[in-house]
Amino acid sequence: MAAPQDVHVRICNQEIVKFDLEVKALIQDIRDCSGPLSELTELNTKVKEKFQQLRHRIQVTSNLLMGQSAREQDKESEKQLLLQEVENHKKQMLSNQTSWRKANLTCKIAIDNLEKAELLQGGDPLRQRKTTKESLAQTSSTITESLMGISRMMSQQVQQSEEAMQTLVSSSRTLLDANEEFKSMSGTIQLGRKLITKYNRRELTDKLLIFLALALFLATVLYIVKKRLFPFL
Repeated sequence: MAAPQDVHVRICNQEIVKFDLEVKALIQDIRDCSGPLSELTELNTKVKEKFQQLRHRIQVTSNLLMGQSAREQDKESEKQLLLQEVENHKKQMLSNQTSWRKANLTCKIAIDNLEKAELLQGGDPLRQRKTTKESLAQTSSTITESLMGISRMMSQQVQQSEEAMQTLVSSSRTLLDANEEFKSMSGTIQLGRKLITKYNRRELTDKLLIFLALALFLATVLYIVKKRLFPFL
């Protein structure tokens, strides 16, 4: 029967796959988005929420695996496979963040071009130039904000990966130390078993010698009594 912790890890992995697919679908929606800018902003908000949920699940899974005790050494190979899967999820999330950034740039350029085309079709030239400048300024500000947000998220993810790697190294070192201690204890137990066996043999030899000495003493006593009471025999 699987341990509750293992079941929790599997559930987290399923949720990670689910959030990853949802992020990919939202990124595709951003690529297909043709405006207005408010719709793009709404899609970006949803993507940020999904990334936060995805990052949280990855961190929970990593913490669960790191929290396994050294007594589960027989499951070390399975643990390493799960940790590798977590690292793959992190790499996939970084790839999704890059795709998200590219999709944003593509969409905002398309929206900007569409707004320019609409403005060039007619209207007051001064108003067109003013609207174009405002649109460009807003688009530039939004792109800058999105890029800064993505950069912060990627920086946090890299830092979390480094911390997870350090924890993994520390956990591996602990397991190695525990294994060495176990080998040392095994050697001590074997030595103790040999000593106990040796002492048991020594005790048996001592008992035999005492029995022989007692028998010799009794024989000597009987001989002396015999000579004193029955000297003619």
